[in-house]
Amino acid sequence: MAHRSMQGKMVDMEKLMRQNELVPAVGNAGLNARGDKLGPGGKVVQRREDMVAEYYESNPKVARKKVAAQPDPVPAPAEAMPDMSEFEPPEEVAAVVTKPKKGE
Repeated sequence: MAHRSMQGKMVDMEKLMRQNELVPAVGNAGLNARGDKLGPGGKVVQRREDMVAEYYESNPKVARKKVAAQPDPVPAPAEAMPDMSEFEPPEEVAAVVTKPKKGE
């Protein structure tokens, strides 16, 4: 997934994330970019996958099912659409909608 920087250079964000996933994150969270818990010296103490598995074991009521995305609504076929060619708006609406010509 490449993006163009403000200076016009191409930056591959996925490659950048993969290169730096083991680098400790900035701040006091004690994590690296992957989400692994770090101990003294930046050593991985607990992997992210293990933390997620532990969370789901200790919280059995958390939904684990993946929800399928809803399909996009299908537009109605042209035959099902009402014929709007014979529609005329009421006079008070038509007066507001029509624009006056220049010079009037």
